[in-house]
Amino acid sequence: MTKKPEKVEVHLKYKNIEKTLSASPEEAWLLLNKFFNDFLPSFEVANKLLLNVDMQQLAKDCEGLIAFSLEGPNLLVSKSRLTDNETLLLWLLAVYLGHKLDILECDALSKEELQAKLGKSSKITSTRLGELVKSDMITKTTDEKIKITTFGVAQLQKDLLSKIKAKANA
Repeated sequence: MTKKPEKVEVHLKYKNIEKTLSASPEEAWLLLNKFFNDFLPSFEVANKLLLNVDMQQLAKDCEGLIAFSLEGPNLLVSKSRLTDNETLLLWLLAVYLGHKLDILECDALSKEELQAKLGKSSKITSTRLGELVKSDMITKTTDEKIKITTFGVAQLQKDLLSKIKAKANA
């Protein structure tokens, strides 16, 4: 009688990826090595390409620009020091941050709310919002509200927040 080769079962879990291997010890070793050599490097590369927002850093970056009160978010920078687009982006960033920090229920504002916060006509507000949509900084939600995109948050954090802070302190 020939002896049936023993099988090894290996359960791999890496972040949100799980895989179970069942094979002879030699095959399991080869499959495990293949996983580490082939899959993980490409997963790490792909992971580096994903836009992620560090909420702690974002909150720190927004100090002096955005604050929250019982009435809701507030901009601490005078509108007169900001462009229309910067004002709209800061308001949308404020509701995004407030929502992520569980201070606000919603991460979007209506066009009318943004128009009131901007203090400009409907036509000017629509034009500015259109420009920001085209540049992928903001998007419309299914219920016709407007919210900042992850790309918009990343761009604000990378390029605009420091410029806005400089304007605020000028």
